[in-house]
Amino acid sequence: MVSRISPGSMPDELYFLCMLYNIGATTVEKSLTLQEISHWTSIENEKVKENLRKLMGGNYIQSSLISGVHRYFLTIDGIRNVLSMYS
Repeated sequence: MVSRISPGSMPDELYFLCMLYNIGATTVEKSLTLQEISHWTSIENEKVKENLRKLMGGNYIQSSLISGVHRYFLTIDGIRNVLSMYS
């Protein structure tokens, strides 16, 4: 049986990390803007900003400035955190 990841089944930050991992924001080349993250995760911009701030403080997400636009992606620590759920 496959269990689904849902917002109520884990802390917001971990759910958010899982969502970013699932949509592929795992390298600077695959990084996403705040608006793209909001669109793909169906999470409001303000909540996305809050999650990004918290997770960047924990070194789980990194920001890159590309052509004047901030883009976000998971760090190695963020990827490890997500993958540790499956082990």
